[in-house]
Amino acid sequence: MKRCLVIGSRGSKLALWQANNVQTQLQAITPELTVRIEIIKTTGDVKTEPLTVIGGKGVFTKELEDALLDRRIDIAVHSLKDLPTILPDNLTIAAICKREDPRDALVLREAKQIKSLHDVTANAVVGTSSQRRLAQLKSARPDLVINDLRGNVDSRIRKLDEGLYDAVILASAGLKRLGLSERISYSITTAEMLPAVGQGAIGIETLRDDEFTVQTVKKLEHEPTRIACLAERALLRSLGGGCQFPIAAHAIIVGENLRLDGLVATPDGTTILKASLSGSAIDPERLGISVANKLKEQGAESLLSQR
Repeated sequence: MKRCLVIGSRGSKLALWQANNVQTQLQAITPELTVRIEIIKTTGDVKTEPLTVIGGKGVFTKELEDALLDRRIDIAVHSLKDLPTILPDNLTIAAICKREDPRDALVLREAKQIKSLHDVTANAVVGTSSQRRLAQLKSARPDLVINDLRGNVDSRIRKLDEGLYDAVILASAGLKRLGLSERISYSITTAEMLPAVGQGAIGIETLRDDEFTVQTVKKLEHEPTRIACLAERALLRSLGGGCQFPIAAHAIIVGENLRLDGLVATPDGTTILKASLSGSAIDPERLGISVANKLKEQGAESLLSQR
């Protein structure tokens, strides 16, 4: 009899793309498996208030983790950027899949390409629900009008096309995975806007003591992505922040070394703290803590305590 694994996923088109991708890979490398997907609604799917109101930590993941702990599902597939850096004791990230483009993307209502954020029309209305994006955008373009925008990728683009915004900022990874690359007017460089911790990566969470599932899922691991994301997540954990705070990080492997850029800001973008370090890829978490400490030396904790 075939062994069955149940994947838990949110119900958005992007979440289901990610779950289906994991399902396809697992069944391809382990043909004796039957893998099915169960849709689970999370707090972030049900509540429509801004993330700063409902609380950013775990709003897209808690119900999936509860289902794991109750053994209703065997695997939870997450956008890694949504997953808190401190997990319940009995859970583990068994695999981090190969990262898609980690950059943010500017999507204009009118179909055209631009070469810089400075090419956006003065006083344009830009939609985003991310404090991280808001802070960096306000720093670069204080003239822009930034309005809150929540919802899945399709609904955000629909609101853009209906004329509620002149532009929206979304993750490049989500647009590419959904076949919407042509909507990207500008891929924002990491020098202009550092992405969210783990952006573009898929994290697969399991019960720590479920040896069969852990070993099966590990076959989807992409080691370079894990190394980079461990550094980014260590920085975020050291700063004590979540997705409702203006914290950003991006790590990249260069040869045998790992480079990590980190950022903490005030929501209005008037203060931006940045730090960068390169170190051995063997201990990415130490590098993440070191960059966090450099940010703390500049006053990051004081900025975050004002929230």
